Amino acid sequence: MSLVVGGVRAGYGGRDVLRGLSLELRAGEVLGVVGPNGAGKSTLVRVLTRLLPALEGEVTLDGVPLTRLSRRRLARAVAVVPQSAALPAGYSVEELVAMGRTPHIGLLGAPSRADRCAVEEALLDTDTRPLAGRTAAALSGGERQRVLLARALAQRPRYLLLDEPTNHLDLRYQLEVLAFIRREASRGVGVLVVLHDLNLAAAACHRLAVLQGGRVVASGAPADVLTEALVSKVYGADVQVHANAGRPLVVPRLPS
Repeated sequence: MSLVVGGVRAGYGGRDVLRGLSLELRAGEVLGVVGPNGAGKSTLVRVLTRLLPALEGEVTLDGVPLTRLSRRRLARAVAVVPQSAALPAGYSVEELVAMGRTPHIGLLGAPSRADRCAVEEALLDTDTRPLAGRTAAALSGGERQRVLLARALAQRPRYLLLDEPTNHLDLRYQLEVLAFIRREASRGVGVLVVLHDLNLAAAACHRLAVLQGGRVVASGAPADVLTEALVSKVYGADVQVHANAGRPLVVPRLPS
């Protein structure tokens, strides 16, 4: 079982952002997508959720092209935490998280015991249970990010896509989010996470895909991918890479 991107070209207003990009997200792994600004990371997430159509190539979900799936069927299988998203006003956090169950309930159905359990588990896993009675307007940026994550988890997806999920989070919650996505992968969920911080990516991900110019230029285990030569070339930065408990640690060389 996997989510496969095959030779996809996509972009905006006649400008290509992804140029023949191919990668595979497998069940039970955390795949980190890294690369400089403008490399196509967020555009890839939009293609995977069918918010942006592929102009060439194809995306398949467990062997079925996304274009053949209904929106509801896709939402049952794939959940996304976008880089930034507006939360509807006037709803409590618990109600917002419960919206993640919509693909399973339908428009006129009543939530089942399983739906309520999924919401409660998502609130507890993201430490948003204490926020349950508050509205979006009363949340900080970090709290909003955790609510978005809880809503996605309530979907109980087979694939979880996160675009910069550690934005607005302090160190404690960054580590908790990354530990959580590892736990989700251990339960069989395929997790794709877009990250800017290479050291967080190296610590949290089983594999990395490095994007540059809309293509995957390197893919593999963090220790194999994050070399001084590749990071310097892709990011245009002078760095040192050290081994740290079997994981690469990227340290910039500051001008003297």
